[in-house]
Amino acid sequence: MSPAVVPPLGARIRQARLERGRSLRALAREVGVSPSLVSQIETGKSQPSVSTLYAITTALGISVESLFDMRESVVVSSPGSSPGTVPHALAALAAEPGRRIGPLVGAGGRETLELDSGVVWERLGRVPGAETGFLLVTYRPGGSSSGSGALMRHPGTEYGYLTSGELVLTLGFEEYTLRPGDSVCFESTTPHRYRNDGEVPAVGVWFVSGDVQ
Repeated sequence: MSPAVVPPLGARIRQARLERGRSLRALAREVGVSPSLVSQIETGKSQPSVSTLYAITTALGISVESLFDMRESVVVSSPGSSPGTVPHALAALAAEPGRRIGPLVGAGGRETLELDSGVVWERLGRVPGAETGFLLVTYRPGGSSSGSGALMRHPGTEYGYLTSGELVLTLGFEEYTLRPGDSVCFESTTPHRYRNDGEVPAVGVWFVSGDVQ
């Protein structure tokens, strides 16, 4: 794990939910999962899959990218600003000058999110206010963006470039096998799912633009 691992994902989801005055049951109902699962995610007893994470952030009206910047015990705000805005992001940086989101992010300084179903996201960089998620994505052998096999959809446009391993993309009614050097791009509102059927990790660089809400 990177030394820049961000605070527990569940705590940041709970923070976002409480800031928006949403009950745990109301969020679970909108996402289509059980309240117990949301509770387990918020307390760190369970990690969300990629598809569940996107469903939660869509329901809360926030971006996945913003979860990297949220804090478990420190909530920084200024008059007229809200989580996800440029002032909020800059205030968070001012509160923690040791955090680096650009222009250079060293290999040992990436912020990391460990998700369910064998998926790891590492943030490669961040420009405050830019509507782009810039990630190194790893799907471990048997890993999938959805543990249940369901397709997901979320705001934004997705661009991916596979550097190693193989990754199967289900996009609508089509299925594609990505191999090293292959790239893909599509509107993320199209139902889709990734899975690694191989015996080695599938690693690639991904951009999701327009995900900041």
